[in-house]
Amino acid sequence: MKRLAPTALLALACTAAVADDEPAAPAPGASAAVQVLHCGRMFDAPAGRLRGEASIVVRGDRIESVQAGAIATPAGATVIDLADATCLPGLIDTHTHLTFETSPTGYTDQFRWNVADYAIRSTVYAARTLQAGFTTVRNLGDGSGESIALRNAINAGIVPGPRIFTAGSAIGSTGGHADGSDGYRKDLAGDPGPKDGIINGPDDAWKAVRQHYKDGADAIKIMPSGGVLDESASADNPQMTLEEIRAVVAAAHDYGFTVAAHAHGAEGIRRAVVGGVDSIEHGTFMDDADMKLMKEHGTWYVPTIIAGRYVAEKAAVPGYYPPQVAAKARQVGPVIQGTAGRAYRAGVKIAFGTDSAVYPHGDNAREFAYMVEAGMPAAYALQAATTHAAELLKQAKDLGSIEAGKYADVVAVAGNPLEDIAAMQKVGFVMKAGQVWRRDGHEITP
Repeated sequence: MKRLAPTALLALACTAAVADDEPAAPAPGASAAVQVLHCGRMFDAPAGRLRGEASIVVRGDRIESVQAGAIATPAGATVIDLADATCLPGLIDTHTHLTFETSPTGYTDQFRWNVADYAIRSTVYAARTLQAGFTTVRNLGDGSGESIALRNAINAGIVPGPRIFTAGSAIGSTGGHADGSDGYRKDLAGDPGPKDGIINGPDDAWKAVRQHYKDGADAIKIMPSGGVLDESASADNPQMTLEEIRAVVAAAHDYGFTVAAHAHGAEGIRRAVVGGVDSIEHGTFMDDADMKLMKEHGTWYVPTIIAGRYVAEKAAVPGYYPPQVAAKARQVGPVIQGTAGRAYRAGVKIAFGTDSAVYPHGDNAREFAYMVEAGMPAAYALQAATTHAAELLKQAKDLGSIEAGKYADVVAVAGNPLEDIAAMQKVGFVMKAGQVWRRDGHEITP
Protein backbone atom coordinates (compact mmCIF):
# COMPACT_ATOMS: atom_id res chain seq x y z
CA MET A 1 0.00 0.00 0.00
CA LYS A 2 1.27 3.51 -0.74
CA ARG A 3 0.17 6.98 0.21
CA LEU A 4 -0.89 9.21 -2.60
CA ALA A 5 0.43 12.57 -1.44
CA PRO A 6 3.25 13.85 0.79
CA THR A 7 2.20 15.12 4.21
CA ALA A 8 3.78 16.01 7.53
CA LEU A 9 2.55 15.64 11.10
CA LEU A 10 1.17 18.56 13.05
CA ALA A 11 1.57 17.94 16.77
CA LEU A 12 -1.68 18.51 18.60
CA ALA A 13 -2.19 19.02 22.31
CA CYS A 14 -5.21 17.15 23.57
CA THR A 15 -6.97 18.17 26.77
CA ALA A 16 -10.03 16.64 28.33
CA ALA A 17 -11.31 15.82 31.76
CA VAL A 18 -10.96 12.31 33.15
CA ALA A 19 -14.37 10.70 33.47
CA ASP A 20 -15.72 10.82 37.01
CA ASP A 21 -17.00 7.25 36.78
CA GLU A 22 -13.49 5.72 36.40
CA PRO A 23 -11.94 6.15 39.87
CA ALA A 24 -10.24 2.74 39.92
CA ALA A 25 -8.28 3.25 36.70
CA PRO A 26 -5.22 5.49 36.49
CA ALA A 27 -5.37 8.32 34.00
CA PRO A 28 -3.17 7.99 30.92
CA GLY A 29 0.23 9.48 31.60
CA ALA A 30 -0.13 8.96 35.36
CA SER A 31 -0.01 5.22 36.06
CA ALA A 32 -0.40 4.05 39.64
CA ALA A 33 2.81 2.70 41.13
CA VAL A 34 1.24 -0.77 41.40
CA GLN A 35 -1.81 -2.14 39.62
CA VAL A 36 -3.28 -5.62 39.81
CA LEU A 37 -5.34 -6.99 36.94
CA HIS A 38 -7.61 -9.86 38.00
CA CYS A 39 -8.29 -11.82 34.78
CA GLY A 40 -10.94 -14.51 34.43
CA ARG A 41 -8.84 -16.17 31.73
CA MET A 42 -5.44 -15.38 30.19
CA PHE A 43 -4.04 -16.21 26.77
CA ASP A 44 -0.58 -17.73 27.13
CA ALA A 45 0.83 -16.51 23.81
CA PRO A 46 4.12 -18.51 23.81
CA ALA A 47 2.20 -21.73 24.47
CA GLY A 48 -0.75 -20.82 22.29
CA ARG A 49 -3.29 -21.85 24.91
CA LEU A 50 -5.84 -20.32 27.25
CA ARG A 51 -5.14 -20.50 30.98
CA GLY A 52 -7.60 -20.01 33.81
CA GLU A 53 -7.89 -17.24 36.37
CA ALA A 54 -4.75 -15.12 36.68
CA SER A 55 -3.47 -11.98 38.35
CA ILE A 56 -1.11 -9.62 36.56
CA VAL A 57 0.88 -7.32 38.83
CA VAL A 58 2.02 -4.13 37.09
CA ARG A 59 4.57 -1.75 38.51
CA GLY A 60 5.00 1.43 36.51
CA ASP A 61 5.13 0.52 32.81
CA ARG A 62 6.27 -3.11 33.27
CA ILE A 63 4.77 -6.40 34.39
CA GLU A 64 6.19 -7.36 37.77
CA SER A 65 4.64 -10.81 38.04
CA VAL A 66 1.95 -13.11 36.67
CA GLN A 67 0.32 -15.44 39.16
CA ALA A 68 -2.40 -18.07 38.92
CA GLY A 69 -5.69 -17.28 40.64
CA ALA A 70 -6.85 -14.09 42.34
CA ILE A 71 -4.07 -12.93 44.65
CA ALA A 72 -4.38 -10.73 47.70
CA THR A 73 -4.08 -7.10 46.69
CA PRO A 74 -0.82 -5.44 47.79
CA ALA A 75 -1.31 -2.43 50.03
CA GLY A 76 -1.92 0.73 48.04
CA ALA A 77 -2.34 -1.06 44.72
CA THR A 78 -5.04 -0.19 42.21
CA VAL A 79 -7.26 -3.16 41.38
CA ILE A 80 -8.72 -3.67 37.90
CA ASP A 81 -11.42 -6.33 37.84
CA LEU A 82 -11.41 -8.31 34.60
CA ALA A 83 -12.81 -11.47 36.15
CA ASP A 84 -15.41 -11.87 33.40
CA ALA A 85 -12.93 -11.34 30.58
CA THR A 86 -10.03 -12.97 28.74
CA CYS A 87 -6.74 -11.07 29.03
CA LEU A 88 -4.28 -11.13 26.14
CA PRO A 89 -1.00 -9.39 25.36
CA GLY A 90 -1.36 -6.02 23.66
CA LEU A 91 -1.96 -6.71 19.98
CA ILE A 92 0.63 -5.89 17.30
CA ASP A 93 -0.22 -4.95 13.71
CA THR A 94 2.95 -5.18 11.62
CA HIS A 95 1.55 -3.43 8.53
CA THR A 96 -0.22 -0.11 9.00
CA HIS A 97 -0.43 3.34 7.41
CA LEU A 98 -1.61 5.63 10.19
CA THR A 99 -1.20 8.93 8.37
CA PHE A 100 -3.98 8.57 5.79
CA GLU A 101 -7.05 6.59 4.77
CA THR A 102 -8.38 5.77 1.30
CA SER A 103 -11.68 7.19 0.10
CA PRO A 104 -13.49 7.84 -3.19
CA THR A 105 -12.04 11.37 -3.21
CA GLY A 106 -8.50 10.39 -2.22
CA TYR A 107 -7.00 10.78 -5.66
CA THR A 108 -8.18 14.39 -5.89
CA ASP A 109 -7.86 15.28 -2.19
CA GLN A 110 -4.08 15.09 -2.54
CA PHE A 111 -4.19 18.20 -4.75
CA ARG A 112 -6.47 20.13 -2.38
CA TRP A 113 -5.49 19.16 1.15
CA ASN A 114 -2.70 20.87 3.05
CA VAL A 115 -0.21 19.27 5.40
CA ALA A 116 -2.42 20.07 8.38
CA ASP A 117 -5.39 18.20 6.88
CA TYR A 118 -3.46 14.93 6.80
CA ALA A 119 -1.75 15.61 10.13
CA ILE A 120 -4.93 16.16 12.10
CA ARG A 121 -6.48 13.01 10.66
CA SER A 122 -3.43 10.92 11.56
CA THR A 123 -3.93 11.59 15.26
CA VAL A 124 -7.51 10.34 14.98
CA TYR A 125 -6.44 7.18 13.16
CA ALA A 126 -3.77 6.46 15.77
CA ALA A 127 -6.28 6.82 18.62
CA ARG A 128 -8.75 4.49 16.90
CA THR A 129 -6.03 1.87 16.47
CA LEU A 130 -5.12 1.99 20.15
CA GLN A 131 -8.77 1.74 21.17
CA ALA A 132 -9.08 -1.40 19.03
CA GLY A 133 -6.46 -3.08 21.23
CA PHE A 134 -3.39 -2.60 19.06
CA THR A 135 -0.77 -1.22 21.41
CA THR A 136 2.10 -1.56 18.89
CA VAL A 137 2.25 -1.12 15.12
CA ARG A 138 4.84 -1.15 12.35
CA ASN A 139 4.01 1.70 9.97
CA LEU A 140 5.08 0.73 6.46
CA GLY A 141 4.94 3.82 4.35
CA ASP A 142 3.82 7.43 4.41
CA GLY A 143 4.21 10.46 2.17
CA SER A 144 7.29 12.23 3.51
CA GLY A 145 8.17 10.78 6.91
CA GLU A 146 5.23 12.23 8.81
CA SER A 147 4.73 8.97 10.71
CA ILE A 148 8.09 9.63 12.36
CA ALA A 149 6.66 12.83 13.82
CA LEU A 150 3.46 10.99 14.81
CA ARG A 151 5.58 8.39 16.63
CA ASN A 152 7.46 11.15 18.44
CA ALA A 153 4.25 12.94 19.44
CA ILE A 154 2.80 9.71 20.85
CA ASN A 155 6.02 8.93 22.72
CA ALA A 156 5.97 12.43 24.20
CA GLY A 157 2.40 11.96 25.43
CA ILE A 158 1.03 14.72 23.21
CA VAL A 159 -1.48 12.49 21.41
CA PRO A 160 -2.78 8.98 22.18
CA GLY A 161 -1.80 6.11 19.95
CA PRO A 162 0.04 2.82 19.70
CA ARG A 163 3.78 2.37 20.02
CA ILE A 164 5.04 2.96 16.47
CA PHE A 165 7.99 1.44 14.63
CA THR A 166 7.98 3.30 11.34
CA ALA A 167 9.63 2.85 7.98
CA GLY A 168 8.93 6.43 6.95
CA SER A 169 8.35 6.59 3.20
CA ALA A 170 8.70 3.45 1.09
CA ILE A 171 11.64 2.84 -1.24
CA GLY A 172 11.05 1.82 -4.86
CA SER A 173 11.83 2.59 -8.49
CA THR A 174 10.84 5.36 -10.88
CA GLY A 175 7.22 4.82 -11.93
CA GLY A 176 6.84 1.96 -9.45
CA HIS A 177 4.45 1.49 -6.55
CA ALA A 178 6.51 3.76 -4.30
CA ASP A 179 6.51 6.64 -6.78
CA GLY A 180 3.89 9.05 -5.47
CA SER A 181 3.87 10.98 -8.75
CA ASP A 182 2.38 8.11 -10.78
CA GLY A 183 -0.52 9.44 -12.79
CA TYR A 184 0.49 13.09 -12.45
CA ARG A 185 0.91 15.28 -15.52
CA LYS A 186 4.57 15.85 -16.40
CA ASP A 187 4.94 19.37 -15.04
CA LEU A 188 3.76 18.15 -11.62
CA ALA A 189 5.46 14.74 -11.57
CA GLY A 190 9.07 15.91 -11.57
CA ASP A 191 11.82 13.34 -11.11
CA PRO A 192 11.80 11.95 -7.54
CA GLY A 193 15.16 10.60 -6.39
CA PRO A 194 16.81 8.74 -3.48
CA LYS A 195 15.96 11.49 -1.00
CA ASP A 196 12.30 10.81 -1.86
CA GLY A 197 12.78 7.03 -1.69
CA ILE A 198 12.96 6.54 -5.48
CA ILE A 199 16.05 4.62 -6.58
CA ASN A 200 17.54 3.40 -9.85
CA GLY A 201 20.59 1.31 -9.03
CA PRO A 202 22.52 0.08 -5.96
CA ASP A 203 24.20 3.44 -5.25
CA ASP A 204 20.80 5.12 -5.03
CA ALA A 205 19.71 2.34 -2.68
CA TRP A 206 22.46 3.10 -0.19
CA LYS A 207 21.67 6.81 -0.30
CA ALA A 208 17.95 6.21 0.26
CA VAL A 209 18.57 3.99 3.30
CA ARG A 210 21.05 6.45 4.78
CA GLN A 211 18.50 9.23 4.29
CA HIS A 212 15.96 7.16 6.25
CA TYR A 213 18.51 6.73 9.03
CA LYS A 214 19.08 10.48 9.05
CA ASP A 215 15.32 11.10 9.15
CA GLY A 216 14.87 8.83 12.18
CA ALA A 217 13.09 5.81 10.69
CA ASP A 218 12.96 2.49 12.58
CA ALA A 219 12.70 0.11 9.60
CA ILE A 220 12.82 0.02 5.81
CA LYS A 221 9.98 -0.74 3.39
CA ILE A 222 10.67 -1.56 -0.28
CA MET A 223 8.36 -2.02 -3.27
CA PRO A 224 9.89 -4.75 -5.49
CA SER A 225 6.63 -5.40 -7.32
CA GLY A 226 3.66 -3.46 -8.62
CA GLY A 227 0.75 -2.62 -6.37
CA VAL A 228 -2.97 -1.98 -6.43
CA LEU A 229 -3.67 1.60 -5.42
CA ASP A 230 -1.14 3.53 -7.49
CA GLU A 231 -2.12 4.69 -10.97
CA SER A 232 0.34 2.53 -12.92
CA ALA A 233 -0.69 -0.45 -15.04
CA SER A 234 0.53 -3.55 -13.17
CA ALA A 235 -0.17 -4.94 -9.72
CA ASP A 236 2.47 -7.66 -9.86
CA ASN A 237 5.32 -6.93 -12.28
CA PRO A 238 8.87 -6.90 -10.79
CA GLN A 239 9.99 -3.31 -10.21
CA MET A 240 13.39 -3.64 -8.51
CA THR A 241 16.41 -5.62 -9.61
CA LEU A 242 17.99 -8.23 -7.37
CA GLU A 243 21.07 -6.02 -7.11
CA GLU A 244 18.98 -3.06 -5.92
CA ILE A 245 17.23 -5.20 -3.32
CA ARG A 246 20.51 -6.62 -2.06
CA ALA A 247 21.92 -3.10 -1.76
CA VAL A 248 18.92 -1.90 0.25
CA VAL A 249 19.14 -4.92 2.56
CA ALA A 250 22.90 -4.57 3.05
CA ALA A 251 22.58 -0.88 3.89
CA ALA A 252 19.54 -1.44 6.11
CA HIS A 253 21.15 -4.23 8.09
CA ASP A 254 24.27 -2.08 8.56
CA TYR A 255 22.04 0.45 10.30
CA GLY A 256 20.10 -2.12 12.33
CA PHE A 257 16.92 -1.90 10.24
CA THR A 258 14.69 -4.78 9.24
CA VAL A 259 13.38 -4.72 5.66
CA ALA A 260 9.76 -5.33 4.69
CA ALA A 261 8.98 -6.00 1.03
CA HIS A 262 5.63 -5.19 -0.54
CA ALA A 263 5.33 -7.86 -3.22
CA HIS A 264 2.36 -9.33 -5.09
CA GLY A 265 4.06 -11.10 -8.02
CA ALA A 266 5.93 -14.40 -7.73
CA GLU A 267 9.10 -13.03 -9.35
CA GLY A 268 9.15 -9.94 -7.14
CA ILE A 269 8.71 -12.18 -4.10
CA ARG A 270 11.54 -14.48 -5.24
CA ARG A 271 13.94 -11.55 -5.72
CA ALA A 272 13.03 -10.07 -2.35
CA VAL A 273 13.57 -13.36 -0.50
CA VAL A 274 16.86 -14.11 -2.25
CA GLY A 275 17.88 -10.51 -1.63
CA GLY A 276 17.54 -11.03 2.11
CA VAL A 277 14.42 -9.12 3.19
CA ASP A 278 12.93 -9.89 6.58
CA SER A 279 9.28 -10.07 5.52
CA ILE A 280 7.04 -10.34 2.48
CA GLU A 281 3.91 -8.18 2.64
CA HIS A 282 0.71 -9.29 0.80
CA GLY A 283 2.39 -12.05 -1.24
CA THR A 284 -0.71 -12.44 -3.42
CA PHE A 285 0.68 -14.59 -6.23
CA MET A 286 3.26 -16.43 -4.12
CA ASP A 287 3.93 -19.86 -5.63
CA ASP A 288 5.20 -23.08 -4.11
CA ALA A 289 8.80 -22.23 -5.04
CA ASP A 290 8.49 -18.90 -3.23
CA MET A 291 7.14 -20.61 -0.13
CA LYS A 292 10.00 -23.09 -0.15
CA LEU A 293 12.48 -20.24 -0.45
CA MET A 294 10.85 -18.35 2.41
CA LYS A 295 11.12 -21.37 4.69
CA GLU A 296 14.78 -21.84 3.72
CA HIS A 297 15.60 -18.18 4.38
CA GLY A 298 13.41 -17.81 7.46
CA THR A 299 11.44 -15.02 5.79
CA TRP A 300 8.24 -13.86 7.48
CA TYR A 301 4.94 -13.51 5.65
CA VAL A 302 2.40 -10.76 6.46
CA PRO A 303 -0.77 -11.55 4.44
CA THR A 304 -3.04 -8.46 4.95
CA ILE A 305 -6.18 -10.41 4.00
CA ILE A 306 -8.54 -7.64 5.08
CA ALA A 307 -6.96 -5.25 2.57
CA GLY A 308 -7.53 -7.69 -0.27
CA ARG A 309 -11.12 -8.28 0.76
CA TYR A 310 -11.78 -4.55 1.07
CA VAL A 311 -10.32 -3.47 -2.28
CA ALA A 312 -12.23 -6.24 -4.06
CA GLU A 313 -15.44 -5.01 -2.45
CA LYS A 314 -14.82 -1.35 -3.31
CA ALA A 315 -13.77 -2.19 -6.87
CA ALA A 316 -17.40 -3.12 -7.45
CA VAL A 317 -18.54 0.39 -6.41
CA PRO A 318 -18.62 2.64 -9.51
CA GLY A 319 -16.24 5.57 -9.16
CA TYR A 320 -14.66 4.49 -5.87
CA TYR A 321 -11.30 3.89 -7.58
CA PRO A 322 -9.92 5.13 -10.92
CA PRO A 323 -10.58 2.49 -13.62
CA GLN A 324 -7.02 1.11 -13.72
CA VAL A 325 -6.95 0.81 -9.93
CA ALA A 326 -10.31 -0.95 -9.85
CA ALA A 327 -9.05 -3.45 -12.43
CA LYS A 328 -6.01 -4.28 -10.30
CA ALA A 329 -8.17 -4.54 -7.15
CA ARG A 330 -10.40 -7.10 -8.87
CA GLN A 331 -7.28 -9.07 -9.87
CA VAL A 332 -5.53 -9.07 -6.49
CA GLY A 333 -8.27 -8.78 -3.88
CA PRO A 334 -9.89 -12.21 -4.11
CA VAL A 335 -6.57 -14.11 -4.10
CA ILE A 336 -4.76 -13.08 -0.90
CA GLN A 337 -6.87 -15.13 1.53
CA GLY A 338 -6.29 -18.36 -0.37
CA THR A 339 -2.57 -17.66 -0.58
CA ALA A 340 -2.44 -17.09 3.18
CA GLY A 341 -4.06 -20.47 3.82
CA ARG A 342 -1.61 -22.25 1.51
CA ALA A 343 1.35 -20.50 3.12
CA TYR A 344 0.19 -21.58 6.59
CA ARG A 345 -0.17 -25.18 5.48
CA ALA A 346 3.27 -25.02 3.87
CA GLY A 347 4.83 -23.96 7.17
CA VAL A 348 5.76 -20.36 6.25
CA LYS A 349 6.12 -18.14 9.32
CA ILE A 350 3.19 -15.72 9.52
CA ALA A 351 2.89 -12.44 11.41
CA PHE A 352 -0.26 -10.35 11.74
CA GLY A 353 -0.64 -7.29 9.51
CA THR A 354 -3.60 -5.56 7.90
CA ASP A 355 -2.54 -2.69 5.61
CA SER A 356 -4.73 -0.31 7.58
CA ALA A 357 -5.65 2.81 5.60
CA VAL A 358 -6.77 0.60 2.71
CA TYR A 359 -9.81 -0.06 4.96
CA PRO A 360 -11.04 2.21 7.81
CA HIS A 361 -8.68 2.47 10.77
CA GLY A 362 -9.86 0.70 13.90
CA ASP A 363 -11.20 -2.38 12.10
CA ASN A 364 -7.83 -4.15 12.32
CA ALA A 365 -9.18 -7.10 14.35
CA ARG A 366 -11.36 -8.27 11.47
CA GLU A 367 -8.15 -9.83 10.12
CA PHE A 368 -8.34 -12.51 12.82
CA ALA A 369 -11.60 -13.91 11.44
CA TYR A 370 -10.21 -13.89 7.89
CA MET A 371 -7.12 -15.77 9.05
CA VAL A 372 -9.29 -18.42 10.70
CA GLU A 373 -11.43 -18.64 7.54
CA ALA A 374 -8.20 -19.26 5.62
CA GLY A 375 -7.54 -22.34 7.75
CA MET A 376 -5.39 -21.04 10.59
CA PRO A 377 -6.32 -22.11 14.14
CA ALA A 378 -7.56 -19.24 16.32
CA ALA A 379 -4.61 -19.69 18.69
CA TYR A 380 -2.18 -19.36 15.79
CA ALA A 381 -3.89 -16.20 14.57
CA LEU A 382 -3.55 -14.70 18.06
CA GLN A 383 0.12 -15.73 18.20
CA ALA A 384 0.62 -14.02 14.83
CA ALA A 385 -0.42 -10.72 16.48
CA THR A 386 1.61 -11.29 19.66
CA THR A 387 4.69 -13.51 19.84
CA HIS A 388 5.21 -13.80 16.06
CA ALA A 389 4.83 -10.07 15.48
CA ALA A 390 7.18 -9.25 18.35
CA GLU A 391 9.78 -11.61 16.88
CA LEU A 392 9.47 -10.04 13.43
CA LEU A 393 9.94 -6.58 14.95
CA LYS A 394 12.88 -7.88 17.01
CA GLN A 395 11.05 -6.71 20.12
CA ALA A 396 10.38 -10.09 21.80
CA LYS A 397 12.31 -8.98 24.89
CA ASP A 398 9.69 -6.31 25.62
CA LEU A 399 6.52 -7.23 23.73
CA GLY A 400 4.29 -10.09 22.60
CA SER A 401 3.41 -11.94 25.81
CA ILE A 402 2.21 -11.37 29.35
CA GLU A 403 5.38 -12.13 31.29
CA ALA A 404 7.38 -10.54 34.09
CA GLY A 405 9.75 -7.86 32.85
CA LYS A 406 7.87 -7.04 29.66
CA TYR A 407 5.89 -3.87 28.98
CA ALA A 408 2.50 -3.90 30.64
CA ASP A 409 0.56 -4.08 27.37
CA VAL A 410 -2.68 -5.95 28.11
CA VAL A 411 -6.04 -6.10 26.37
CA ALA A 412 -9.20 -7.91 27.41
CA VAL A 413 -12.26 -9.23 25.59
CA ALA A 414 -15.46 -10.89 26.75
CA GLY A 415 -15.80 -14.60 26.11
CA ASN A 416 -13.28 -17.09 24.76
CA PRO A 417 -11.58 -15.94 21.53
CA LEU A 418 -10.30 -19.47 20.87
CA GLU A 419 -13.93 -20.56 20.53
CA ASP A 420 -15.20 -17.37 18.86
CA ILE A 421 -12.45 -15.34 17.22
CA ALA A 422 -14.95 -12.55 16.49
CA ALA A 423 -14.60 -11.62 20.18
CA MET A 424 -11.37 -9.85 19.19
CA GLN A 425 -13.44 -7.20 17.40
CA LYS A 426 -14.93 -6.03 20.70
CA VAL A 427 -11.99 -5.13 22.93
CA GLY A 428 -13.26 -3.86 26.28
CA PHE A 429 -9.98 -3.03 28.03
CA VAL A 430 -6.70 -1.61 26.78
CA MET A 431 -3.54 -1.00 28.79
CA LYS A 432 -0.35 0.22 27.10
CA ALA A 433 2.84 0.38 29.19
CA GLY A 434 0.81 0.45 32.39
CA GLN A 435 -1.55 3.21 31.24
CA VAL A 436 -5.23 2.40 30.87
CA TRP A 437 -6.81 3.78 27.69
CA ARG A 438 -10.03 1.78 27.55
CA ARG A 439 -12.13 0.20 30.29
CA ASP A 440 -15.55 -1.45 30.32
CA GLY A 441 -15.76 -0.80 26.60
CA HIS A 442 -15.31 2.95 26.96
CA GLU A 443 -12.42 5.20 25.97
CA ILE A 444 -10.47 6.88 28.75
CA THR A 445 -8.89 10.19 27.73
CA PRO A 446 -6.47 12.46 29.61
